[in-house]
Amino acid sequence: MKTLLLSWPQRLLLVVALAALAGWASQARLLWQQDERVYDYIVGDWEYPADERLAIVAIDERSLQQLGQWPWPRGTHARLLDRLHEAGARRVALDLMFPEPDRKDATQDVELAAAIKRSGNVVLPVLAASASDEAVPEELLPVPVLASAATALAHTDIEVDGDGIARGLYLKAGVGSAYWPALGLALSGMDGPIPGLGDPAPDTASPYQWRRDNYVRLRYAGPPGTFPQVSYIDVLEGRLPPGLLHGRLVIVGMTASGIAPRLLTPTSRESWMSGTEYQADVASMLLGGHVILPLSPAVQVALVALLVVLCALAMTQPRLPPWLVAVVSLPLPLLLSLVLLRGFNLWFAPAAAIAGVLLMLLGWGLWQMRYWRRQAHRDPLTGLANRMRFEEALRLEYEAARRGGRPLSLVLIDLDNFKHYNDTFGHHVGDLVLQQTARMIGELARRPRDLAARFGGDEFALILPDTGSEGAVQLIEALIGRVRRAGIAVGKGRQARISITAGIGTLVPGADGLPADLFRDTDAALYQAKAAGRDGFRVAATG
Repeated sequence: MKTLLLSWPQRLLLVVALAALAGWASQARLLWQQDERVYDYIVGDWEYPADERLAIVAIDERSLQQLGQWPWPRGTHARLLDRLHEAGARRVALDLMFPEPDRKDATQDVELAAAIKRSGNVVLPVLAASASDEAVPEELLPVPVLASAATALAHTDIEVDGDGIARGLYLKAGVGSAYWPALGLALSGMDGPIPGLGDPAPDTASPYQWRRDNYVRLRYAGPPGTFPQVSYIDVLEGRLPPGLLHGRLVIVGMTASGIAPRLLTPTSRESWMSGTEYQADVASMLLGGHVILPLSPAVQVALVALLVVLCALAMTQPRLPPWLVAVVSLPLPLLLSLVLLRGFNLWFAPAAAIAGVLLMLLGWGLWQMRYWRRQAHRDPLTGLANRMRFEEALRLEYEAARRGGRPLSLVLIDLDNFKHYNDTFGHHVGDLVLQQTARMIGELARRPRDLAARFGGDEFALILPDTGSEGAVQLIEALIGRVRRAGIAVGKGRQARISITAGIGTLVPGADGLPADLFRDTDAALYQAKAAGRDGFRVAATG
């Protein structure tokens, strides 16, 4: 089955262009919102058991009520760290900022630094901040006495997408180059290579920019409230059961509404998650090996282009019905995304591939419609216009000639003694005669509005707009001579003579005229030429 009106080079160029367009759309993230909807749907209920070593010490509403207005004295945090050390906590991430010295009591900083040293494994946060969007970002580090006492410093830069959802993070970040680990990464104590996509331009980075590296998608253990939490005040006052925090990885941070940073996540877009629990999810993901890696840009683009090309190849297979190609091609990117994510923890963004396949199917459908429309007006044997197309064109050109006051010529042509070829040499030779004659007639329709048609078994026609009688006569005289010289091969070294007879009608349509009048007069001229012995033509006496 012929599927397209384009040549193979044109088809290949079209496929390559659509594949490249889809790949570019994927690279430019033009359809990122659609991609993220797919991602949220797939991972929304994809939970896993949170790492049992993690626990949150929450600065909650009850703690604020009992300990007073925030911020609390740093000596209070020092006592908390001592309690956690006594309870046997393995590592503590104190997710609280201390960028300036305590101005009321300098001993508070010394007291907290001493507690950090006694604990022996405390991580403190670093935050990137700037006064405005144009200003150079600064790293807000803990005051030196605290920073020097900490086991590690870690960034708390939380990646939030344009729609307000936190789906991923950079495991390394810093000004000039990415050297600070994420707080959750530092809390986990993960050894070995750090996963994630690398910085695309590490060598050209400005030393004054906040650089980020090792991007991963964050797989959440569950909705907010998944990790065990204990109240800050309960830890401080020793009201916890013995051994509850022994060997735990503890993160201390804000959870009280109105103070704690609030995040929306794919696991629960209607309830908020605190930044502290977000960091716990980072640590749990790394400890459990649940990191979701986005495909590299090159692989992402290649897969998108490949899916579009596969759709194009499927459409060229005559045994595959169009509906089956559409049914398989459209969901294939979604299926691939699901398999890669759930089976291999790899994220493939499918929206650009779906859009490319849709464009391919749409283009193919439009070309098919055009092909079928052309076929409905084509004679299948000769390729010329058929009777229906001839009558439509004659009507339109007649009206155009009437409006413009221009001449219109119609030529009706018969193959002489055509039945003789079929009876003597067989229908195969008869078909060759028709095809050869049709080709010579079709070559006369050189201008865009000229039309050559086959409207009967051995009957042909030429519609010649803006052509007077003399011009039509010159064309037909040349055609008759060419047909005489052509002949047709009917056997080894044998040639059969071919001839045609034509009637020519030319007029400038009047207000009351009809296309049927021109056809009738031209047909009468054709019969006059036949009666005169064929192999010639006659010009109709039209008005």
